[in-house]
Amino acid sequence: MTQLYTKIKLYLKANSKTWDNTKVTLQNDGSGDYIKSWSYDIAKPTDEQLETYNSAATTEENNNVIRGTRRNAYGDIGEQLDEIYKDIDAWKTRIAKVKSDNPKE
Repeated sequence: MTQLYTKIKLYLKANSKTWDNTKVTLQNDGSGDYIKSWSYDIAKPTDEQLETYNSAATTEENNNVIRGTRRNAYGDIGEQLDEIYKDIDAWKTRIAKVKSDNPKE
């Protein structure tokens, strides 16, 4: 199940807005997340509107996991730069393998 946070971020993006912690507050009182406060200059999304973002939110959340996996596999940027300096072809091969082993949706 996708996170409410992700669906709201997609709703905001579709309306040319970005997440701002001062304009939206989520809360969970034990029965699931809900929007506690909303102060954007666009309408607060309905549950039905947010449900239309389920598929895109699932893809976004899955890709976030892949991005983290890739980031760990790439290693430290300093080490990458050293590897590029010493042997750029080996670096390209390694990075291509990380990407092919961890494809985005």
